[in-house]
Amino acid sequence: MAKEHSRETGTEGLNELVLTSSHVEEFLQELAVLAADQLFLPGHDVSCSVTLVRHKRPATVASSDARARAMDEVQYHFNEGPCLTALGEEATVYVPDLESEQRWRDYLHAVDKRELRSVLAVPFQAEGGAKAALNLYSDQPDGFPPEFIEKAEQFAWQASRSLRLALRIAQLTDSRNDLSAAMESRTIIDLAAGAIMGQNHCSQETAMTILKRASSSRNLKLREVAATVVASVSQDASVSTHFDA
Repeated sequence: MAKEHSRETGTEGLNELVLTSSHVEEFLQELAVLAADQLFLPGHDVSCSVTLVRHKRPATVASSDARARAMDEVQYHFNEGPCLTALGEEATVYVPDLESEQRWRDYLHAVDKRELRSVLAVPFQAEGGAKAALNLYSDQPDGFPPEFIEKAEQFAWQASRSLRLALRIAQLTDSRNDLSAAMESRTIIDLAAGAIMGQNHCSQETAMTILKRASSSRNLKLREVAATVVASVSQDASVSTHFDA
């Protein structure tokens, strides 16, 4: 169920989106809906999407409708277009009319200009290797006048701080999950080594060697072999360790 949005786009309202979103993709989806609500033009059919680049791969993580997502996907397929240019140059890109645009020939050949005529791509100020942009599509040529472009840039500027916060939270969550998984994996391996030491009356070093050989010969991860050993000893195939996040 979509969240209730007020007409206020200030930092407080955007930060509230961060706090009420369970992950960065949900925050960006709510942001796209908010942008479509705030950045409207009377008599124009405006679609909105948000592109997020993480690990050097662009993806549409949020959109106000399927049309905006489809337009973005064409850019990713050809690795060219207004959004990708805005991300690369870290500057706003405005296409007044796709019919007369000369850049991005493959992209222009593939898009349906009967449905959409003008495009506006505004980059967010992200960090940590991530990039993001707000993409706006209009069914009218010259769909975005100067005052609208200024408003869209202001929206992106305000949202950038909240986006950086959402990305930091996501990074911390990933780090926490990685640490928890590493601790659980280490404990399972130690338990398996202890079981082998007890059964074979050998040292920990020898027990670890046995585990590693089994991992290599069976082409399984060391943790998977260790879990099998522990389950066999305990007669419980669901044995696992748990660490509170």
